[in-house]
Amino acid sequence: MDRKILELLQQNAEWQVAELAAQVGLSQTPCWRRIQRLKEAGVITRSVTLVDPQKVNVGVTVFVAVRTRTHSQTWFEHFKAVVDVIPEVVEFYRMSGDIDYLLRVVVPDIAAYDKVYKRLTADTDLSDVSSSFAMEEIKFTTALPLSYVE
Repeated sequence: MDRKILELLQQNAEWQVAELAAQVGLSQTPCWRRIQRLKEAGVITRSVTLVDPQKVNVGVTVFVAVRTRTHSQTWFEHFKAVVDVIPEVVEFYRMSGDIDYLLRVVVPDIAAYDKVYKRLTADTDLSDVSSSFAMEEIKFTTALPLSYVE
């Protein structure tokens, strides 16, 4: 039952409890309780509105691969602080393999990305920054697969 609720909420977080309950075959109160329990357990972390990047003029996606020679906690905290204040960086991952960090950046154009690049590299010791511009978005979802839920 929880999996079905999560599947539906991942598609549309604005479901009214009555509509959601009807979809999963519960009455409103038990459905609402299950949602509250999922929130309290940290399974549901937040509800957001997804915005069309083209309509807000950030239709260019850039994947930025970062390498560094320095791997200290102090360096990382500084780099994280730099990244945290750049709103164009919408995802930030520490990676295994040849790349140390991977960023997803959204901007209106290459000139705007150049400004982000300069902010990233201004006072951070990086050994390599490689940028790849997405040519086409083929699949995008925020919904997580739930078949692994135990």
